[in-house]
Amino acid sequence: MAPRGEAVNGCPNGRSNCNIFEILEETMRHRVMVCDGAMGTMIQRHILEESDFRGDRFTKHAKSLKGNNDILTMTRPDIIYDIHRQYLEAGADIISTNTFSGTWVAQADYGLEYVVYELNKAAAELACKARDDVMASDGNRRFVCGALGPTNRTLSISPSVEQPELRNITFDELVDAYGEQARGLLDGGVDVLLVETIFDTANARAALYAIQNLFYEEYNPIPIFISGTIVDKSGRTLSGQTAEAFLISVQHSNPMCIGLNCALGAQEMRPFIESIGKNTSTFVICYPNAGLPNAMGGYDETPEIFAKHAYEFAKDGLVNIIGGCCGSTPDHINAVVDAVKSLKPREPPAFRETSTLWLSGLEPRSIGPDVMFVNIGERCNVAGSRKFAKLIIDNNYEEALTIAKMQVENGAQVLDINMDEGMLDGVAAMKKFCNLISSEPEIAKVPLCIDSSKFEVVEAGLKCTQGKCIVNSISLKVGEAEFLKQARTIKHHGAAVVVMAFDEEGQAADRDRKVEICSRSYKLLTETVGFDPRDIIFDPNILTIATGMEEHNNYAVDFIEATSIIKSKLPHCKISGGLSNLSFSFRGMERIREAMHSVFLFYAIKAGMDMGIVNAGNLPLYDDIDKELLRLSENVILNKDPEGTEKLLDFAKLYGKSGKKDEKADLWRSEQVEQRLEYALVKGIDKFITEDVEEARQCSEKYPRPLHIIEGPLMNGMSIVGELFGAGKMFLPQVIKSARVMKKAVAHLIPYMEAEKEASKLACGDDTPYEASNAGVFVIATVKGDVHDIGKNIVAVVLGCNNYKVIDLGVMCSCEKILQSAIENKADFVGLSGLITPSLDEMIHVAKEMERNGIKTPLLIGGATTSKKHTAVKIAPQYKNPVIHVLDASKSVVVCSNLLNDQQRDDYVEDIKDEYEEIRDEYYETLRDRKYLPLNVARSRGFKVDWTVDPPACAPIFLGTKVLNDVPLSAVIPYIDWKPFFDIWQLRGKYPNRSYPKIFNDSDVGEEAKKVFNDGKTMLNKICHSNLLELRGILGFFAANRSASCEDDITLFSDETRSKEICTLYGLRQQAEKATLTDSYSWADELSDEYKNQGDDYNSIMVKVIADRLAEAFAEYLHARVRREFWPYSVEEDLSCEDLLKVKYDGIRPAPGYPTQPDHTEKLTMWQVMQIERQTGISLTESLAMNPAASVCALILAHPKSHYFSVGKIAKDQVDNYAQRKNMKVEEGVHALLMAEEGRRQLRDLREAREVEAEVMKQDPEWVVGESQYFSRRWPHNIMSKTLATEVRPFESHGSRFQELWTYMLIV
Repeated sequence: MAPRGEAVNGCPNGRSNCNIFEILEETMRHRVMVCDGAMGTMIQRHILEESDFRGDRFTKHAKSLKGNNDILTMTRPDIIYDIHRQYLEAGADIISTNTFSGTWVAQADYGLEYVVYELNKAAAELACKARDDVMASDGNRRFVCGALGPTNRTLSISPSVEQPELRNITFDELVDAYGEQARGLLDGGVDVLLVETIFDTANARAALYAIQNLFYEEYNPIPIFISGTIVDKSGRTLSGQTAEAFLISVQHSNPMCIGLNCALGAQEMRPFIESIGKNTSTFVICYPNAGLPNAMGGYDETPEIFAKHAYEFAKDGLVNIIGGCCGSTPDHINAVVDAVKSLKPREPPAFRETSTLWLSGLEPRSIGPDVMFVNIGERCNVAGSRKFAKLIIDNNYEEALTIAKMQVENGAQVLDINMDEGMLDGVAAMKKFCNLISSEPEIAKVPLCIDSSKFEVVEAGLKCTQGKCIVNSISLKVGEAEFLKQARTIKHHGAAVVVMAFDEEGQAADRDRKVEICSRSYKLLTETVGFDPRDIIFDPNILTIATGMEEHNNYAVDFIEATSIIKSKLPHCKISGGLSNLSFSFRGMERIREAMHSVFLFYAIKAGMDMGIVNAGNLPLYDDIDKELLRLSENVILNKDPEGTEKLLDFAKLYGKSGKKDEKADLWRSEQVEQRLEYALVKGIDKFITEDVEEARQCSEKYPRPLHIIEGPLMNGMSIVGELFGAGKMFLPQVIKSARVMKKAVAHLIPYMEAEKEASKLACGDDTPYEASNAGVFVIATVKGDVHDIGKNIVAVVLGCNNYKVIDLGVMCSCEKILQSAIENKADFVGLSGLITPSLDEMIHVAKEMERNGIKTPLLIGGATTSKKHTAVKIAPQYKNPVIHVLDASKSVVVCSNLLNDQQRDDYVEDIKDEYEEIRDEYYETLRDRKYLPLNVARSRGFKVDWTVDPPACAPIFLGTKVLNDVPLSAVIPYIDWKPFFDIWQLRGKYPNRSYPKIFNDSDVGEEAKKVFNDGKTMLNKICHSNLLELRGILGFFAANRSASCEDDITLFSDETRSKEICTLYGLRQQAEKATLTDSYSWADELSDEYKNQGDDYNSIMVKVIADRLAEAFAEYLHARVRREFWPYSVEEDLSCEDLLKVKYDGIRPAPGYPTQPDHTEKLTMWQVMQIERQTGISLTESLAMNPAASVCALILAHPKSHYFSVGKIAKDQVDNYAQRKNMKVEEGVHALLMAEEGRRQLRDLREAREVEAEVMKQDPEWVVGESQYFSRRWPHNIMSKTLATEVRPFESHGSRFQELWTYMLIV
């Protein structure tokens, strides 16, 4: 097969002067590129012998060379050239050099270290020759990647179980090895450097460090591609990092493309490549194996199966480059090329939040607006902890690790490591301790803060970590040149940096000096070094106050004010500080110091302080500080009282220096048990929790069931914890202590709750095992990226106590794990929990995947960071089945029981759906800063249907029009939807009595609803028996194609030959892909007037209401006949009238003037094409309302992929374009769109509408057409429905042979 289409901005040859960055970027934005497949698989086909690997040059080499595939570049270049050429001729855009083991580290196994540079240069030249030869034959641009493999050694894992700190290679050795390899590849002419198959991120960081040094010192930069390897379904690399943590760890090298390869097949790799794509704005590459290896080590996926997976990746917008790894061949690549050639590439997301600092250990850590304060654990600091210092000096590193582990367990989100002690070899100690941390996943999961005043110690730490660290610290006190040198080194290591407010003149003490030094440092770092401002953390110096020296009194105020100025003046930077120095003058008086720290943080965090080195576990709650001590502390910190220091000292003297607990501290033990339980939870005191819970349990009159204790005082206490945390008066370590107390309390109650359940079953004579008799199966999990489980655990307990089988998947659960568990356990519900803001995005992802996988299980959303608004706006639209926000654990049982109740479920779900729709409407109505896609971009994102997977509907039984005037009224009565009947009379029941006939049971409107309904039935019977109304309809079917002049429009033809155009139907973004027009109405006005002339207003209105219901019913009746008879695309469909009314069918039935087709002027074309007024007497008013008023206009879209949506607000470029296509003046186009409303009521005052229209036009060129506060206030029906600007759909037919079948229905 010939290679794919023409390259974008192609250059005449591989060594042209074209900018490779621009060429690749434009190509990846234009189409999905394809890279080659496996080199080793192809080499194995040749069944080579030792002589092939030796060639002429190495005949006398001392070691065996068989298996050294890289050396074949020098000994059998013909084979390697041929493999490159086969991949290129199969259609690959990119090939990789045969240098996977091209470092001296790997070649040392064969004794060939000395040929490494030569080998890599020759490999690059050979690949480039193959590229150039194929390019010369077909003219299409190709690219060569210089491959740098992982080596056979690792920086993060010890080769000895007995010595976890041992390593068999150093960072510097790897930098040297990768540097030599990269130099050979660059000199050989590669277009890209590809660091691939990364199983240990520390190794990759060494490779990237070497490459960056080469680019800085010797070579012009070329693009860098990075590809990691997730070794199994755990979603981690061999060295333990998650995909997100890996991404963060290598992002500093500014790769053009990042992704995954090897170890897994495409199916297994999908969730991890999705995760990569969600979290990076770079392009994404993926080249999986051809499935998982079989028992013989081979790969079974055929080219067809492999290409199908590639197609799914590309169709779902996951990749920019797709290819193959182990087991793939040119046949696989050729099939992939065919599969993805017409698909659009992934569009890298533009992240909303630009100021978030991302760090990583084995797991990711974000520091941004959603994170109130980050606690940096301080106890692994030899200068700050005597215990830790003694352990390190005594070489008791194992015990020292327990301190690190305790810090993480107590809530440290970053771990500070400092080895600056006169009796220590700081470099050796830092290296050993960091290596040991790598062997402890519970510690290594958090990022490290490498803390030292000696830069060689800092470097030692950076060389031993695979994650993205913080360096604490550098400053200008060493001079500008050294400062820049250190900063550049840190940047090449990919770390964030703390910059102290020091310069050549010394330490900044006052506010202005702090701001001055930080501003100078920021400019040097961002403009000279190119540091990402998000990776800059300033420490403006927390200095000691209350020393008795007046010049020190304002130090805290200076820090707080400087923090605020720095955050506003220096975009995206962070602020940190060491808290202990603040209160140094009160050393030994721990109660005073802790109060001062708590007060200081309260104000500093408000000013913008992001993180700090602080033992937060010992901080008192701001609200719990003794009121007098609080007042005195605030006076000192805020410098409000000149005598503040003396007064605080006087207070300290009364208190004493012992640091012992206040004698009044145990007074809470005399409170009632409820108050004690709440106090223990808020304070994180677990000493008495078991006995207090038991005391409450013994109060059987007050708490008949153990569950009532959880739902009562324990939940009350946790609610207080949540409020304090949200208000900034508690920190995460304190919350974690509270959670532990809660777990201990619940653990005491669980045996009693289990016994209660068994006793209840026995009393009912039920001896069925619990597992078989549960009320329902509930799978619950804290989503990936989140480790908080307080609320989740409470929900699990509450549901368990109500006889639900709860499958608790724990924390950090991947989407794949959640879905797999839901399917395997046949879950009735899936519950997602999360505390931090990034969890919200993961919940959206889970909802999308549930929809993609065809799961129909209700999805329940809960957790501190969630809300009903976010659930309604962001999550629910991603999943067609019920998505419900659950406020707290006590509500979970009610939600589940409603969903399981067959009698209530539909009404309950409908009630939630309506409520969430109102929330979405309100949310979008308040948006004032929405962005709009240019029209050409919106069109480029048009929805595409794969007709091989979802073929078009069958042909109708006739083309043209057909009048129906013999349909009896009795035929349409079963299709009447009575709910709008009650809405018109403003009778709205409350759940669960909202729908018909349950509205009759409503306590407020039930009786009146029954009366009105009976009157309506009487009127309906009279109309039917006396034939007072007649039904008449007209259908029209026409062959249709997408318009040749504009993809948004549809051209109708007179017959199937499509040679004669009838008209064009014009569409707007966003819209769906298949359509049938229908229109229906009733001549009820004369009958209504008869009653009105008799003074019977009630029956005058009733006639119109019944006529309106009949019109809608006839529309649905004819819709059903169209589906099964006239256009039999659903001939086997077995849906009741009720199912049709509840839209349980494939396809949709929207209407002109409604959100999907908001332009009423399209009715003019409909009336003209089908001669509606001549054949039926139905006319259009000046404002394009149908006359008579009880008329229905709708579009039937047959394809199962069609769904309801809103065009939404549109920008001026689309209005201009739309008006031009319709030969309208722009003002007329604006007016037509302003007439669109969600309902069939015409605008009340056309003149007033035009006045507003004129005002809108004055806002040119930035105005948008759509609802405004003015319109939504004056007319209850929104002028233009709202939707996200990114969800753009075209109003189009797909494929030249697809028949757009439009139907008009009219009722007389």
